[in-house]
Amino acid sequence: MVGSVQKHIKSLNWGYKSDLIKLKVKYFNSYATFKDAHTIQLDNGKGLIETVTADKVIVAVGGRPSYPGIPGDKEFGITSDDIFSKKTAPGKTLVVGASYVALECAGFLTALGYDTTVMVRSILLRGFDQDMANRIGAYMESHGTKFIRSAVPVKLEKPDPAGKTIVTFEKEGNLLQEEYDTVLFAIGRYAITKDLNLESVGIKLEKDNYKIKVNDLEETVVPHIYAIGDVIHGKLELTPVAIKAGKLLAYRLFGGKTEKMDYVNVPTTVFTPLEYGSCGLSEEDAKAKFGAENISTFHTSF
Repeated sequence: MVGSVQKHIKSLNWGYKSDLIKLKVKYFNSYATFKDAHTIQLDNGKGLIETVTADKVIVAVGGRPSYPGIPGDKEFGITSDDIFSKKTAPGKTLVVGASYVALECAGFLTALGYDTTVMVRSILLRGFDQDMANRIGAYMESHGTKFIRSAVPVKLEKPDPAGKTIVTFEKEGNLLQEEYDTVLFAIGRYAITKDLNLESVGIKLEKDNYKIKVNDLEETVVPHIYAIGDVIHGKLELTPVAIKAGKLLAYRLFGGKTEKMDYVNVPTTVFTPLEYGSCGLSEEDAKAKFGAENISTFHTSF
């Protein structure tokens, strides 16, 4: 499975690279930092530093999984990025988080026969319909995934380098401990914008996740600097959403079109063991936005 995933990632990267070459797009394999609002310094990490200027700039650097900032988290924990390149079997695994990434990872680890536990701070699948989220939780639980609810990890320790990781966690005011072979954090993602020097051109990053606020045209507070994809604050972190937003932005900037990205009506699938598809607002969000008296809800089971 790990081999297949790595091959898929390599083929995606190669495909995008060859598309750029075919379309004669100039491609710099470098780290970028803003010198001023129109000038970007590029460092290829091998001693070559050059600058480029641009009339318009699009920030689309994506994100990485977050760590909780507790003792031992980075030393003894991994994230959803690492699980797909592990050289050894994960064994008894604790998945920390309740996002779709957390539940999807826990689902396939259970299916592959590993003893898997999910540690949930509050609710499952925040932002999704809670009736559905709870059905998924109940289904996973009845099919072998364990849940520790209303709990947060406090520290990770590994007294024996070849042994298990001891997780200390707080549940309802009590400190408890459990041992695991692998601890996987899936508690959200942050944008990799910190080193872009965006503050120097007047673009503030959100404190907790370093994301960028944009208007409905993907413009930042600096009119010619745009942001798309996972770097946008408060929008969906989905690859097809980033691709669609990028296409529409290009058409608006250079193709004379006016269509904006619709971030609400996005068909989304959660690949948990009980697969869940949705489109548009969740029931809770719809009621909050339009008033419960203006919403009709229909249930059917089969």
